[in-house]
Amino acid sequence: MIYEFEGRTEKEAIDRAAEELGLEKDGFDVEILETQRSSLFKKGYVRIQVHTDKTVSLSQNIPVAADREVAAPPEREPSGPPVFGVPEAQNDIERKIVGFVENLIRYMGYEGSVSVLFREDRKLGLKIDSPSSSILIGKKGKNLDALQFLANIYAGRQSEEDMRIILDSENYRIRREESLVRLAYTVADRVRESRSSVLLEPMNPFDRRLIHTTLNDLADVETKSEGEGLYKQVRVYYRGAR
Repeated sequence: MIYEFEGRTEKEAIDRAAEELGLEKDGFDVEILETQRSSLFKKGYVRIQVHTDKTVSLSQNIPVAADREVAAPPEREPSGPPVFGVPEAQNDIERKIVGFVENLIRYMGYEGSVSVLFREDRKLGLKIDSPSSSILIGKKGKNLDALQFLANIYAGRQSEEDMRIILDSENYRIRREESLVRLAYTVADRVRESRSSVLLEPMNPFDRRLIHTTLNDLADVETKSEGEGLYKQVRVYYRGAR
């Protein structure tokens, strides 16, 4: 069965699900459906979907999502050129960059193909399909970051325009982003309870920026980067408890 719960934080929503369903927290799977940050004019909340195979009592007013029909979203007319669409390279620059990344993978000793994931203004997303994706991604995405760094250097030499290359494989970037957002809110709750600070693991600039922006609207929590070099650490601390 599938149920939905809400809370001010992910932890509060999960605690409410466990209490109302009468289950342990490890007795069900959780999917984050919606997250709204708190601001001056609105409160933050998290909406989750709970999946469980265990039989629970439905005596309480628990939203059930399993038997509910979801209305199809209204069709929208395209407002501009499609961001997603043609996976094949469409010009010389794209063909050169795709070929460069494929050669990098081959020189590393692995098989893989590269296709265009999305196109935006001065930004090109590429997707790597490979039976060795886990190795190409690496721990915390460091191998993927290194390949992306080299691809950006190569792209800068091929075009006079400032073009940014984003590499992804197995939807790692999306999964990593969701994981970091959950981590940010969990650490924020811990900081509120302890009135102290928490220093996170070293992260690349994109991951750090995501932590900063996720917690930017919280009135009682602040963040700052510490360290030197590309991989710095983010400290999350209670406001006024530096």
